[in-house]
Amino acid sequence: MSASVSDSTLSFIEDPSTSSTSRADIDSLPESLDSDSDSDSDEGSSDYSDAEREWRESLQQLELLLSMVVVPYLGKYVGRKCAYWGWAKFMRWKYPVEIVVTSKAATIGAGAVAALSPL
Repeated sequence: MSASVSDSTLSFIEDPSTSSTSRADIDSLPESLDSDSDSDSDEGSSDYSDAEREWRESLQQLELLLSMVVVPYLGKYVGRKCAYWGWAKFMRWKYPVEIVVTSKAATIGAGAVAALSPL
């Protein structure tokens, strides 16, 4: 029974000995996909590689800046905003108090008296 199961299973990986491509087909393929690279001089390609290396280093530095500075501070800010919002919602639900100001002058006067009074 196991022989029939193994025979019926399909494999996506071909055996190199049964491959339909021949060595001549592979040899006829171009070595590089970029046709302009053959016409460039050695100096031009080194400038390109230096520029690409510097670009990759710049991207790496930007990634480090984002991951070590910007994201933590942004997370801290958003986390505090969410915590304050959640705490305010909870306190309004737990202790529903409504403050009604009838006289603005009385409220200012009471605040001034409270500020000037010794503890």
